[in-house]
Amino acid sequence: MRKSHPLRRVVLATAATVSGIVLLLTLKPGSDPDSQAAGAAQQGAAQAGAAAAATGTYTGDAVDTQYGPVQVRVTLAAGKITQADAVQAPKGGQSDQITANAVPKLNQAAVAAGSANIDTVSGATFTTEGYKKSLQSAIDKANAGAGASQGAGNAAPVTGVFTGDAADTEYGAIQVRITVKDNRITKSETVQQPKGGQSDQITGNAVPKLNKDVVAKQSVQIDTVSGATFTTEGYKKSLQSAIDKANASAGAAQEAGGQASQSPEAGAQDPGAEQGGNGGSGGAAQASGTFTGDTVQTDYGPVQVRITVAGGKITKAEAVQQPKGGQSDQVNGNAIPKLNQAAVAASSADIDAVSGATYTSGGYKESLQSALDQAGV
Repeated sequence: MRKSHPLRRVVLATAATVSGIVLLLTLKPGSDPDSQAAGAAQQGAAQAGAAAAATGTYTGDAVDTQYGPVQVRVTLAAGKITQADAVQAPKGGQSDQITANAVPKLNQAAVAAGSANIDTVSGATFTTEGYKKSLQSAIDKANAGAGASQGAGNAAPVTGVFTGDAADTEYGAIQVRITVKDNRITKSETVQQPKGGQSDQITGNAVPKLNKDVVAKQSVQIDTVSGATFTTEGYKKSLQSAIDKANASAGAAQEAGGQASQSPEAGAQDPGAEQGGNGGSGGAAQASGTFTGDTVQTDYGPVQVRITVAGGKITKAEAVQQPKGGQSDQVNGNAIPKLNQAAVAASSADIDAVSGATYTSGGYKESLQSALDQAGV
């Protein structure tokens, strides 16, 4: 499963020096002619709500609406939105018709405007508002990624475990997790895949082939498995999301490493920080910030976890989405505080399920792990 293929390299121009930065796989950061142009582009883009010089795919936070969550993914090239997709949208009953009409228009408007400043689609007010909020979140992530890349020199090799967003298919969700060591994918696996009936046979045949192909080709340019078209497409979407997160961690790790290098004492205290000394989990070993995990669908509704990290430790955990209505309110009113407390105590996703809340606990842990992957903890 471990065949060697070179990673793609790109050149990123910074203020005074042209520095090479090695990023993982298929994404290529945009280049800036000089620091003044870069600064001007960033300022203008920030005012317009677009991503300055960012290139890649970015998924916004899931936004709850009255009729269900909306989540937007954008693809950018040199700071321009070239594609927008709703990876989650309200479903069921009349929502199917409204979504089918509104989402293509919103996608088109996002590309045309290059920002979240788009018109509301008539008859789809709630969906539009959720779409715009998630779109802005994706743009914010792109802006943050561009800023980190512009400040980066020779980036430390990426090492860690990165979980892609769950991709819905006609037969169920599929979600991919990759293990990366020194910029190479050493393992690819599914943490979710279509199940039940014929799906068991199809995925049982297809997923091992897809996993092997990823390691061999080191990219999303993998072959569709015959008889498993939907599974393959979902796999590739989730894989690309995982690669995006690995790429993003490269910029974050370099930024943290640069700050650490300015302080000899800090370097002496934690010489392994740049190399992901926290159990080999990649990214900045002393990560700080707020990170929102992927939305995880359960039998009773979505679960999504947000964590606050300081010095590589979880200081706060909260559920920004959780199953609601009927008995779920009682179950989650009891379970979520316990899960939040356990996450802070463990500073990992290795926490016990709360009795009587098996589905919520499972979803919580998956989303928590996704947030930890983003933080590089």
